Order: sequence, then structure tokens, then C-alpha cells
Amino acid sequence: MKRYGYPFLLLLALLLTAGTPALAGAPLPDIPEAIKGEQCVEDTEFMRRNHMELLEHQRDDTVRRGIRTKKHSLKNCFTCHVVMGDDGKAITVSDPRHFCRECHDYAAVKVDCWQCHVSTPEPKGDKL
Repeated sequence: MKRYGYPFLLLLALLLTAGTPALAGAPLPDIPEAIKGEQCVEDTEFMRRNHMELLEHQRDDTVRRGIRTKKHSLKNCFTCHVVMGDDGKAITVSDPRHFCRECHDYAAVKVDCWQCHVSTPEPKGDKL
């Protein structure tokens, strides 16, 4: 029993705390609300878990196959998920309040989309 005592106690402690939220009281990212549209192109939880796969698939279809669709495009995301600065203009990814940065900074995930793409919607005249 001595040989297995400490690992057994550790396992028991883990099992007893399994129902306790690991991040209870920890700060969470402040995710901005979408400013346009009534509903996202997919369910919120689905998008939180799968947005990268959708963007990669969209990229592959567009770049490699020449298929351009709007539903899961980065441009379409910015149509609704733009964050406006104090000056009334869309903030860029250099601002920590940027929609994508809120979660990616929190999760310490580097986003390299902005090496090729702009991080704000394209203006239409004087408006977005």
C-alpha cells in the first residue's frame, strides 16, 4: 500500500474536486456583442469550438479551389463582430479590445490571419 499511497490520494483528491469549477472566480475574457445581425451563421458554442476549422476550410476552398462563399468567410465575421473605438471607427487588431484578440489573448493563442488580411471591415462610403 505504501508504494501506491500517494498516487491513490492524488487520484482521490482529483475525483473529489472534479465537480468544482477549475476557474471559479478567475477573470474571463470580455467578449464584445455582435453589433449587426440577429443570429450568427452557426450556434455560439459551435463557433467557439470550431471557428478555426471553418476558417481553414474557407481558406482552402477560396485559395486552392477558387470557390468563394460568404457564410464562413473572415469578411463575413467582421460584418457583425466589429468593435468600434471611441472615435466611432472600427478598431484594428493592434487594440486589445479587438473581437478576435479578446479570447485569443486570454488563451495565449497567436493569430496570424493579420499578416495577409485587414483586421477591420472594409468601409462602404463613410459607413461600415
